[in-house]
Amino acid sequence: MALVGSRWLAFGMATQSPLGAYLRARRSLTAPADVGITVDGQVRRVVGLRREEVAILAGISTEYYLRLEQGREARPSDQVLDALARALLLNDAAQAYLHELARPAKTTATDAARRDDVDEDVRWLIESWPRTAAVVHNRYLDVLATNRLAPALNPNYRIGVNNLISLLTDHGERALHEGWEALCARTTALVRSMFGQRLGDARLTALVAELSARNTHFRDAWQRNDVSTSSSGEHVLRHPQTGRLVLHYARLPLPGTDGQSIWLYQAEPGTPSALALETLALAAPVV
Repeated sequence: MALVGSRWLAFGMATQSPLGAYLRARRSLTAPADVGITVDGQVRRVVGLRREEVAILAGISTEYYLRLEQGREARPSDQVLDALARALLLNDAAQAYLHELARPAKTTATDAARRDDVDEDVRWLIESWPRTAAVVHNRYLDVLATNRLAPALNPNYRIGVNNLISLLTDHGERALHEGWEALCARTTALVRSMFGQRLGDARLTALVAELSARNTHFRDAWQRNDVSTSSSGEHVLRHPQTGRLVLHYARLPLPGTDGQSIWLYQAEPGTPSALALETLALAAPVV
């Protein structure tokens, strides 16, 4: 499929609004049987639900739904959005994202200038965790700050590196992460969830265009329009020095910032992974 500029890559179609592109993508991923529609062997020309089926399920007219998909209706009510979320079987995160697309936040030049400043208190805080790797990211997953252990855990946890690009294009990252494809999908869904609040963000649009051209995993995941606000879980690394590390991660959004978060990686106390992290911490250079 040909790529038609960065706007196509970001939204799914050159002529669609982000809201319309999202509705279209989720409609194509919803099977008729999942919402109680029996097709009885009939030949269907669309993948997923038809527009009129979504409209009926949501209790709105087909014409109104068509205007939403085509971007000719940009301000649906909360009640309509909730009805569409039910019709398309959206989970809580996807429903919140749908609302964000319909009520996009606006940024100013002042916001953009402030977004990468990390408070000194935050730097002191992450350095106070010697056996927990800590990285401060912005919403684009640029590394803004790290503690001493983080680069020893992953050499791409360095200030100035974009960890979305490194995850998807660095062969060393692919070897490092167990379950790399699932991690790529989760990360892409997280980035998209943050994009809902930044309609028309030029840098993110360019980033999506670059990665869609370079990585099929990202392109396919982005076009699915999956979203995620997952903030904790377990992840396994195959570290070249210490071997297999079973880590628990957590994302801590920083209030008062423009999308900054601390990402923490730690091991259960008393486990081989905890001992391995301690070994890495002792050998890590001072940053």
